[in-house]
Amino acid sequence: MGGRGRRHEGALRIQIVELIREAESRGARRAKACSIIGISTRTFDRWTLAPTDTDKRRGPIQAPENKLTADEEARIIALVNQPEYRNLSPEQVVAKAADNDVYMASERTIRRILKRESLAKYRERSRPATSAKPRQFIANAALQVLTWDITYLRHAHIRGGYFYLYLFTDIWSRRIVGAEVHDMQSAELAGELLAKVCRDHDIKADSVLHADNGAPMKGATMLATMHALGIVKSFSRPGVSDDNPFIEALFRHLKYAPSYPTKGFSSLDDARAWVKRFVDWYNSEHLHSAIAYVTPEQRHHGRDIDILANRRKVYEVARSTHPSRWSRHSRQWHRPAIVMLNPDRTIQTSRPVASAAA
Repeated sequence: MGGRGRRHEGALRIQIVELIREAESRGARRAKACSIIGISTRTFDRWTLAPTDTDKRRGPIQAPENKLTADEEARIIALVNQPEYRNLSPEQVVAKAADNDVYMASERTIRRILKRESLAKYRERSRPATSAKPRQFIANAALQVLTWDITYLRHAHIRGGYFYLYLFTDIWSRRIVGAEVHDMQSAELAGELLAKVCRDHDIKADSVLHADNGAPMKGATMLATMHALGIVKSFSRPGVSDDNPFIEALFRHLKYAPSYPTKGFSSLDDARAWVKRFVDWYNSEHLHSAIAYVTPEQRHHGRDIDILANRRKVYEVARSTHPSRWSRHSRQWHRPAIVMLNPDRTIQTSRPVASAAA
């Protein structure tokens, strides 16, 4: 590693040490902070003592005696590129070569050589289908990033029958901004509900709407509605529920509510009435763990600022009354400043960030 690389590594270590120390000053445990960053506490202690030290391990000095020669590796590369071998796996190459009275090397050695020479890549026709991770979106105010999905509500009297709950939520405040129950899934119903949500909440153009890959989400009517409203569309990868965590957490909370009818709903009107009661309770009474235990309505309208400030005063008074009961500072009741949807896998700052937990 050159001098510039060592300086960069040292600067990164110093930054990580400072982040963990700042997290500790805010009340976080060192082990938990190190775990989130991705290092052990022993590594943190070592970096604290010598943040600019680099890895001093030199590795082996001498090549192993059983290493293949350059000519032997060249013969292996020539062999696997012959027409009768080039579409075979290393295991098949070894077996076929043995049938022809030829031994070159083990399967693992051949695989290692193919990887080093960039010969182990998929051909176009055999390349597995892949999907890129959805783009990261960050919300620092209400109605900037919405997410939605459809979930099944079981029918009580028809075996295999369901009602369908269309649900829209704002990830920053966790407020449910739209909910309807229907007896079918369709892009037309989803588009009508989206238009109603945007009209009722005065949602501006360039707001983001994230959804899964189902037919109602990508139907022509729904996409046309989003385009007409100027909504930025975002979709999960096929079969990856983690790309839409906020709505999945909300659905789990809904179906584990004590009042949720485990035997199903007897009618469409029954399902709609129950969902309305749940939405009213969730928005105005439920103390959400990811937004410092205030209700979505309070956070949505900014009333949580005074509520959290008052909680801090209460804790400071309690601490001043009985200081021996606090080993460090009192709880700060932080207000999450930003909420991220599908965050990139980079080192985040210690700034409070809300999760998807309900």
